Amino acid sequence: MLLLQADAPTRPTFWGIGPVGKAAFYYLAAVAIAVFLLGSYRRVARYAEGREDPLNRLDDLPQRVVGAAGTILSNRTLRDGDLVAGLAHAFVLWGFLTLLIATTILGIDMDVYGPLTGDSFFVGDFYLSYSFVVDAMGLLFVVGLGVFLYRRYAARDGRLWGRHTSAEDDLFVWALFLLGVGGYLTEGVRILGQNFPDFETVSFVGWAVAVALDGVGVTPAAAEAAYPLVWWSHSILALAFVAALPLGKPFHMLASAANVVARDEDAGRRLPGVPADLDATNAESIDDFTWKELLDQDACTNCGRCSTACPAKAAGRPLDPRDVILDLKNYRESRDAGGEAVDIVADGGRSVIDAETMESCMSCMACMDACPVEIEHLDSFTRMNRQLVDQGDLDRNVQDAFQNVMQQGNTFGESQRTRAQWADDLDAEPTDAREESVEYLWYVGDYPSFDDRNKRVARSLARIFERADVDYGICYDDEVYDGNDVRRVGEEFLFVEQAATMVSAFEDCEFERIVCTDPHAFNTFDNEYPEVDFEAFADDPMMEVPEDNWDGAPVFHWTQVVEDLVDEGRLGLRGDELDYTVTYHDPCHLGRYNGEYEAPRDLVRATGCELAEMPRNRSDSFCCGGGGGGLWMEFDEDPKPSEERLREAVEDTAVGPAVEKFVVACPMCTTMFEDGRKTGGFEDDIEIVDVAELLIEAIEVREGGGVPAGEGDAAASPADD
Repeated sequence: MLLLQADAPTRPTFWGIGPVGKAAFYYLAAVAIAVFLLGSYRRVARYAEGREDPLNRLDDLPQRVVGAAGTILSNRTLRDGDLVAGLAHAFVLWGFLTLLIATTILGIDMDVYGPLTGDSFFVGDFYLSYSFVVDAMGLLFVVGLGVFLYRRYAARDGRLWGRHTSAEDDLFVWALFLLGVGGYLTEGVRILGQNFPDFETVSFVGWAVAVALDGVGVTPAAAEAAYPLVWWSHSILALAFVAALPLGKPFHMLASAANVVARDEDAGRRLPGVPADLDATNAESIDDFTWKELLDQDACTNCGRCSTACPAKAAGRPLDPRDVILDLKNYRESRDAGGEAVDIVADGGRSVIDAETMESCMSCMACMDACPVEIEHLDSFTRMNRQLVDQGDLDRNVQDAFQNVMQQGNTFGESQRTRAQWADDLDAEPTDAREESVEYLWYVGDYPSFDDRNKRVARSLARIFERADVDYGICYDDEVYDGNDVRRVGEEFLFVEQAATMVSAFEDCEFERIVCTDPHAFNTFDNEYPEVDFEAFADDPMMEVPEDNWDGAPVFHWTQVVEDLVDEGRLGLRGDELDYTVTYHDPCHLGRYNGEYEAPRDLVRATGCELAEMPRNRSDSFCCGGGGGGLWMEFDEDPKPSEERLREAVEDTAVGPAVEKFVVACPMCTTMFEDGRKTGGFEDDIEIVDVAELLIEAIEVREGGGVPAGEGDAAASPADD
């Protein structure tokens, strides 16, 4: 064989192993592959026992696979928010795939091409190129794993350690590292044992290992004698890893790829509906979860990115998104092994998830945005919230909000006749869209209609529309609560009732577009109302629903509409009216949910204000704490999410204490931050203003009838009456 190498560069695959050893290897390889296939089949069969997903997760499969391949191979989602970890994972992935492909090529040459042709392509230039690429990519593999080991054990990165961290995590990363290092050691021992063939310099890492071994006194004869032991150690570890892939954490390598293929681009912003059948269960057992939700559990890598991003966890609430997903996974595996059945979620008693944990969720989607493998946490969380509703295990304040909506049509429990009283002090009464056609049907929302602080925002926006001569109207007392947050707390049927009422109101009006004050309403009108299957509830005597499903309409948040008005010059702003230094908070439902980040910022700049960005902005924005029913609940937390966000504004922005105003674009955010301003002791440090209040102040200054720029209080400006 050495003579053959001298004629044509190549290497013997089973050098020093012998016929018996070669036969044993093939036998063990067959066993490993059989275990892998059987284990993978059992995983897939287990998913099939889950509930059918309401969405078609595999439609246009070729395009899904291509898109997923781009995401996975680029490691785009892993680089977001953590460039070092993303690059290290890319090195590991690319190296692993290269080694897998290389092994496959070698197998084809030995077991297919060779027996069929009596020849080999594993020689000459092909072999040299092959050796160089495999060594180079294998080095990336080892370097990436070295970064992982450093961050886990030396830097002790906190997000890598949690309640579900176990020896399995250690075994997984060390097994991969030893596979990479063991491959180079095997190569180095062979090169030394073959007395350094000149052409093997292309295997530069293996060559370096051989030089190092030679330098410490290992002779070629000793290397040749030791090679079978080294080769078998590496081979058995590799085959054991293949067999173990579907049996534990390594399976995430396959499950996460499948999860990216099956992802829903609208997950979170569009929750799946529930069956109209009142006998249907939500989360009474683990098999009530859909196959995609079961796949989510196996796709979780325990990386902790969702935990780090979660504002509920940061505030000390008993929610860690990672723990919830992995608790469900562990319970599923326990039940499959014959373990005791307990409630999935309950308030008190034995359960997999405690009710307080689910009540802590703000539905901000930060966990989903941070997850690199497309786990759709909110689908599983909402399923458990629906189960809590079914069981009556609800926070008392949330039950009161439900009662208010059921009895009065709004979360405040106020008479619907007073819904439009916020407009009493306007110069012109808003058009009644029930009686006249309008260009914009303005959905004002509960808080701007009934909350004194947010009424000022509604009046500011109305005056902006009037100044720009916008053809708008409102539904007056036919407007009811949109239902977005009761749905996220789990009251699906109440959401359907509210949607039915609002859709009927929409259908009774003539309009071209819907404009919303509240990003929560904007989201649910645009993404969820068109998905509600009213026809499924047509035979329910307890529900009045439209005869047909709603086809939808163009829906906008008001900042998007007013941005166009400013661009058209209809508000007369020149961009130098105000000289405040402000910062802006991205509302979850406007930003992370629906990708609108620039319209509010453009409006702030249009007033002349200097905008200092928050350290956590746009898709990394930190929730105010009001989403997912948080506005109705009371939590014992210090600091509150709103307090932490205000602290960030006055301490961590580039201009620090120079920030004068904290600008928001969501009524719920206004309420939460006004509360946090008081409880956190920020009353003398910063003001809370809505973008609409800032705009109307700038307009008043431009018209010469307002407070001079830089003086006074925007919250007490002419917009305040």
